[in-house]
Amino acid sequence: MDPQDVEYEPVSVKEVLAEMKDTAELLIDLSYSAVLNGSDEIAREVLELEGRMDILQLQGRMSLLMSARSPEDAEQLAPVLGVMGAAEKISNAAGDIAKIVLEDIGMPDAIRTALPAAVEVLVRATVAPDSSYVGRTLRDINMETEMGVRVIAIRRESVTGKRRWLMNPGPDSELQADDSLLLRGPLDGISGVFEDVTGDAYEPLEAVEPPIEDLERAVDSIILMKDMSELAVDLAYGAVLFDSEGVAEEVHELEAEVDALKSRFEAWTLRAASRVEDPVRLRGLVHLASATEVISDAALEISEGVLRGIDAHPVVAAAVEESDEVIVRLTVATDAPLAGTTLGEEMVKTQTGMRVIAVRRASGGEWVVQPGPTTELRGGDVIIAKGTRAGAERLGELVGDEQEFEI
Repeated sequence: MDPQDVEYEPVSVKEVLAEMKDTAELLIDLSYSAVLNGSDEIAREVLELEGRMDILQLQGRMSLLMSARSPEDAEQLAPVLGVMGAAEKISNAAGDIAKIVLEDIGMPDAIRTALPAAVEVLVRATVAPDSSYVGRTLRDINMETEMGVRVIAIRRESVTGKRRWLMNPGPDSELQADDSLLLRGPLDGISGVFEDVTGDAYEPLEAVEPPIEDLERAVDSIILMKDMSELAVDLAYGAVLFDSEGVAEEVHELEAEVDALKSRFEAWTLRAASRVEDPVRLRGLVHLASATEVISDAALEISEGVLRGIDAHPVVAAAVEESDEVIVRLTVATDAPLAGTTLGEEMVKTQTGMRVIAVRRASGGEWVVQPGPTTELRGGDVIIAKGTRAGAERLGELVGDEQEFEI
């Protein structure tokens, strides 16, 4: 991809930061999906977004430099540069992960076979002009409730030919012909929605016999590292938003966990190399582990200012508040409607639109990362969730806590 010329132009630092945050989070999902599903198409989307991120960080840095007129300004704006740099680091790491697929760095094709059944599929689908979805809102289509499939992003081309991304579209987002949708959900649901969107049948990649007996264990480790790194990024932005040292410390702990997982994963890969005919085919696994660690390191950089007691410029918190999704930390009251029930029983995601991304147990402080429908909530548990502001209010009512990030 040829780099584009970038010249200074007045831009809103807040808007740049918000877009960088949303883009970085999307890139993590896309890059891993490209590897786990062996998709060149998704990998190319990653590199395209990485190029957009490069432009955003250059524009943001230029604007910050123009804003600094005194030592006091420089002191306040330095953490903003750090946040921008960390987001760019996440973008670069995602690009490195995508290149595992595009440059055939080395990854067993059978890795798709070893994916747990619970892992959702992510695909790109272009809305056909004669699709029944054209001109309808996501609320009208209701694919998440009926099929379990969520549109996590829409890429739309304007009349001038300029592409723009709509991250985390809401229920009022209306689909247009030729929109490029990023869909996530279970395979059965994806198959039906893909055909409704494009008019073509969805054809998943054929499974391949794994060359290593315990490849499933490696895939489990990959998914756990991805989940923990993604959670660390979410918490890091939350720590900045609420100036919470407690949340920043959670980021630090997650970063250490990812480091430990990476070490164990590398040891497994080296042992596995002696059991395969072509050890070079495992090189991508090491590459993937290293890029994942970079993402968790970047999350720590985002929250580092909070840990060091440095007040971030208000523009950072404003950008996080205006990004497409909000992050909340809520404590489950013992008499709350959700206490003693599972996430699936109460259909939390359907009722509120919020995705519970982590639960910290009241007893022992153990983290449940990416909890599923069978995860039980208990009084005193702390939940971390992402979604809309309206959804956050509804979730607060269900857990009996209306305070965001009550530390």
